[in-house]
Amino acid sequence: MQKKDIGLALLVLAVGSVVALINPRFLSPINLANTANLIGLFGLFSLAEAFVIVTAGIELSVGSLIALLGVLFVDLIVVQGVPWPIAALIVLACGAIFGTIHGWLITRLQLQPFIVTLCGLLIYRGVARFYTKDGTAGFSFGDDFPVLEWLISGRTGGVPHSIIAFSIIAVIAWFVLHRTVFGRHLFAVGKNEEAARFTGINTRRVIVLAYVICAVLTGLSAIFFAMYTRSIHPASHGNFYELYAIAAAVLGGFSLRGGEGSVVGVVLGVILLQVLQNLVNLLGIPSSLNFAVMGSVILIGVIADTQITKHRNSRRQAAALATIKGATPQPQSLPE
Repeated sequence: MQKKDIGLALLVLAVGSVVALINPRFLSPINLANTANLIGLFGLFSLAEAFVIVTAGIELSVGSLIALLGVLFVDLIVVQGVPWPIAALIVLACGAIFGTIHGWLITRLQLQPFIVTLCGLLIYRGVARFYTKDGTAGFSFGDDFPVLEWLISGRTGGVPHSIIAFSIIAVIAWFVLHRTVFGRHLFAVGKNEEAARFTGINTRRVIVLAYVICAVLTGLSAIFFAMYTRSIHPASHGNFYELYAIAAAVLGGFSLRGGEGSVVGVVLGVILLQVLQNLVNLLGIPSSLNFAVMGSVILIGVIADTQITKHRNSRRQAAALATIKGATPQPQSLPE
């Protein structure tokens, strides 16, 4: 674990202890299970966002993609009668296509990631609303998918399957980012894309794959949310989820400038955000303040990241200057 991760873990423990002291219901098995379920649900697309942010990009269409792909998944299995495994593969394939389009626009047409994904946010939300005629897509009375419901919404030993899926994806993401050549290429592109290109890295391919991974994981998250809510109103489903993902990634040490971050940090960031949201609920604070909490967390995270980076750079410069002075031979006085 990095120093940032250790500090964040201590912060999570401190906040959790405070919440437990304020309201003992926080430690009840039901509340812990529900919180774990939400950590799993929100953690999937937060990991997805991290793959893009590490390349100095950003993905603002996460929430709209969850709405569109969720609507598509429900329509396929409920209305069209498509077997759910095939429907799931179609949703993941659509996610891969959308991610490829984003990456192509960014790398080939040299468009800003902010603009591309902002347009995606608007387009996917509009298509989802048009697809359902601005209605609600959901399960009718009597619709029964026992295997799918158990896999997505079920629990084993009281542990929600969403948190199990999140844990598995987090381990895979950690291995990919921190133990593979592709992961090193992602960090190199985020640090300095031009320098990475001169070292022989196919930066276009790396960026496109980052957006593909992000969109595929978002598609998986859309399936989980569709089964969790069981009804999707595309005008509001997934609203502001991209901000949640960005907040979790920033808290986890992923710099918006790219080239930094830790999967362990993202996991801890998701946990911290859910603990804070649980605190809001247990204290009876209006749920509308969730957005204020999220915005504050993003702001604090960015400020902390900026100050830490400045401090680190100043220390490096001081150390380099001291090394140069120590290596410079001192003028010797001539003998009299």
